[in-house]
Amino acid sequence: MFLALREMKHAKLRYVLIGFIMVLLIWLVLFVSGLAKGLSSDNASSIQNMNADYLILQQESDHRLTRSTLSEENLRDVRKYAEVDESTPLGVQMTTITKNNASKKMDVTFFAIDVDNMLTPTIIEGKMIHHTTANEVVADRTLKQEGLKLGDEITDQASGETFKIVGFTEGHSFSHTPVVYMNFNGWSTISHNQTPNQEVFNTIALNISENKVKQIEKNVSNVEVISKDQALQGIPGYKEEQGSLMMMIAFLFVIAAFVLAVFFYVMTIQKMNQFGVLKAIGAKSTYLARTIIFQVIFITIVSLLISISLTLGVSFILPDSMPFDLSVQLIAGCSILFLVVSMIGALLSLYRVSKIDAIEAIGRAA
Repeated sequence: MFLALREMKHAKLRYVLIGFIMVLLIWLVLFVSGLAKGLSSDNASSIQNMNADYLILQQESDHRLTRSTLSEENLRDVRKYAEVDESTPLGVQMTTITKNNASKKMDVTFFAIDVDNMLTPTIIEGKMIHHTTANEVVADRTLKQEGLKLGDEITDQASGETFKIVGFTEGHSFSHTPVVYMNFNGWSTISHNQTPNQEVFNTIALNISENKVKQIEKNVSNVEVISKDQALQGIPGYKEEQGSLMMMIAFLFVIAAFVLAVFFYVMTIQKMNQFGVLKAIGAKSTYLARTIIFQVIFITIVSLLISISLTLGVSFILPDSMPFDLSVQLIAGCSILFLVVSMIGALLSLYRVSKIDAIEAIGRAA
């Protein structure tokens, strides 16, 4: 790529300017992508990290967990087709809590689980609650930023019940609120159950095969089986929030393609005479095309390295309260997409180079 490097060295300012524009575009895409992933986790990490493939909801609940109400009778019907360790009830209730002897209010979501089944969260501090206690809970660690710690007592504003925090978990939020896990003894004190001698909850989590899912759909009445992705879309605001951010990212990729296309096309037009002379002395169109491709890939890779470094640097100084998640997979995906977009942007220049007529170009040069 002797010609490509010599040309870039000769016209440093041009290539530095286009590289600077690409750095800004890629930096913006990476930052918005990290923000989108962070908001997604902040909105629904409890569902995303759930050890289940499907959820059973009441029919006509619009895929929303909080609109669904199921009973122990529904659970018994489901367990005719799914084993006990493959199915477990889950209660969901959004509420407001206060720390005892404090007036500050905090929004949380209570998750009632069978602590001996598959939805038990991983404990990072403290211990897991026992299935026999009624006043102990495990909270997401984001509540530590609100001043809560192990041994603190919290009061549910709706029911007035008080619970003691015995452990902390990580990566569990629902609708932008931290999740607080409890057992069904605690759930019965806050759920306002109107059905005597029968526990009521919102959904049943399943970890089963598609064949068993079809059996449940066919034989269990008044319920619907949805995937975790469908449950995510049912969380209020999740689809709209992610749709807006994804549209923004898509437009940034399109803008990057147009910027590269215009820049290299203008430069190609300016060098028509030189390309014509090169063709006249034996250079093939493929050689000239490789020169442009090398320049595009070189600028894109350098811009990516700079932008990734800038984004990672900024991520370290962002406050913990800002939902930002930039994983290796996300960086790799954006990088590959930008390389593809860059090549698409260069197609117009490649086409123009292939159509250069050497004699005509030399005539214009003369």
